[in-house]
Amino acid sequence: MARFRKRFWDPTGARYGTPTYPWRCAPEGLMTRRQLRAEGLRPGGQDPAAQLMWQSRARGLRVAYLYRVDRARTVRPMTPGRHRALAAAMRARRTCPDCLIDRGYVISVRLGTCVPCADGFEYSATT
Repeated sequence: MARFRKRFWDPTGARYGTPTYPWRCAPEGLMTRRQLRAEGLRPGGQDPAAQLMWQSRARGLRVAYLYRVDRARTVRPMTPGRHRALAAAMRARRTCPDCLIDRGYVISVRLGTCVPCADGFEYSATT
């Protein structure tokens, strides 16, 4: 095992408090949230059973939590009420607070308004 991987090899949890494995060295039966979701599962309220650790040049020390597959539950189906609520939330994110037009894209938080309003462009019905 490479030197950098030995730093994160702690299957007993003595060093980091929870069992820790290097990137791509997780044992069978443990998955990240994204891996569970790809299988149609969710953690289901369980605490992380272990963690992956790796060093990133751009972001420094990174951690991903691992959950037991045998305790995972299936993803809850999208109900009509949830679908309506999600659609309303996305519509609110696309609607400019100044001109009240649904722009078809998510309004930038940095600008706070749609691009035409931020640039000072006045909207008219003929434009």
